[in-house]
Amino acid sequence: MNTGEAYDKWAKTYDQVENKTRDLEKRAVRTILKDIDVPHILEIGCGTGKNTAWLAGHCQELTALDFSEGMLRRARQKISDAKVNFRQADITKPWAVKPADLICCSLVLEHIEDLDFIFRQAEVSLSAGGQFYICELHPFRQLRGSRARFEHEGDTHHLEYFVHHISDYLSVAIANGFTCSGLQEWFDEDNRNEIPRLVSYQFHKRSGTSQ
Repeated sequence: MNTGEAYDKWAKTYDQVENKTRDLEKRAVRTILKDIDVPHILEIGCGTGKNTAWLAGHCQELTALDFSEGMLRRARQKISDAKVNFRQADITKPWAVKPADLICCSLVLEHIEDLDFIFRQAEVSLSAGGQFYICELHPFRQLRGSRARFEHEGDTHHLEYFVHHISDYLSVAIANGFTCSGLQEWFDEDNRNEIPRLVSYQFHKRSGTSQ
């Protein structure tokens, strides 16, 4: 099954089952973006709305995209805020969005092969000086075999994934007009003697680029 179909099935239990990756990313975004206050946020991969309501409290308008209609259905059931616009979208195709001041992308890019396309679209979709926040499963964990998976009707489903190293993110960001203003690794129970679970990035669009 493709990624969209998998998330449609996962949507039924996504909020209920234990998920250390989901919960740690929820803490990460609230730590890193706690002081953000901007006119427009573009949320990539909003899922069932794990971060959507919180992000909506830090902007005047929020566009929340997801590939899975099942995930979006759950998000709409939970969140009825006039400033939030939910839309189904495939981010591997050109983004038809209004310029944003912040793009927030959580636990999405492990499913995307072409990072360069994503950063090109983000650069076009950001206002001058805008920020691109990304948080993903750490590549060290992926190399140990960790990947997005869920249980459905007694079977374990593994989602398609791609390993992107930290250097991959940094090099493709620089090539597309971004500077890196923050890079942080996130550990279970803050235990730095273990392999980190997540890695987060804060990129800023360089002045003088498009938009």
